[in-house]
Amino acid sequence: MVSEINVTPLVDVMLVLLIIFMVAAPIATTGVPVALPKGETQTIESEESKLILTIPATFAQDSAVYLGKNRIPFAELETKLKTNDKLQTEREMYIHADGQLRYQDVVTVMAVASKAGAEKLGLITDPLSSREEAAPAKP
Repeated sequence: MVSEINVTPLVDVMLVLLIIFMVAAPIATTGVPVALPKGETQTIESEESKLILTIPATFAQDSAVYLGKNRIPFAELETKLKTNDKLQTEREMYIHADGQLRYQDVVTVMAVASKAGAEKLGLITDPLSSREEAAPAKP
């Protein structure tokens, strides 16, 4: 009799789980499509641990924003943010705003977030490429 543990079935199960997670991970990270404005900024260490509010390009038509992946009508935004435990403890939130939005729409959402308890508001942008840095901005 062999008194050693046979680890072959364990290795087989672990490899199957690894393959499943490798295939499922890119599918799970899809969010709301937003064309972010470009700017020279610092990078966020870990987006998963941050509270992110997304303002899509369709905000002018449907007045809805996304808190994480959850769609929230603008009329309910302040209530949802006031009851959000993460915002109330950290007092920090980041905003994904589509580059085609009116400035007034972004400021309105930021004012509601500030009123709901966000003391630190950050705007998320796409990094500039070297070609875009050299070219002057078009009016």
